[in-house]
Amino acid sequence: QVHLVESGGGSVQAGGSLRLSCAASGRTFSIYAMGWFRQAPGKEREFIVRINWDGGRTYYVDSVKGRFTISRDYAENTVYLQMTSLKPDDTAVYYCATQNRLRLGNTPREYDYWGQGTQVTVSS
Repeated sequence: QVHLVESGGGSVQAGGSLRLSCAASGRTFSIYAMGWFRQAPGKEREFIVRINWDGGRTYYVDSVKGRFTISRDYAENTVYLQMTSLKPDDTAVYYCATQNRLRLGNTPREYDYWGQGTQVTVSS
């Protein structure tokens, strides 16, 4: 089992920045990739970015490309999400999750373990 703990959420004004962290513990050797999702009130949970654990290949959805950056600290089993130029539409609970085997997509059900989520609120 993998245990994930997110931190770093908060409230910022539009145009501001935040950095989220996701620390993994447990069977971290089994992680194939880590991703970030977000869920706004009344909306489905949406995938926004992932990083492959070995090699560090990344994939971003268009809505965050150029504004968000995912990175990992392999030694600390931690993934970071640097968010810049934040918009009110970025307001959501942000979750990190792991894929523990190779899967073809990035839907929520294709991820195995989840953190508890951290709130990000962007005001205009």
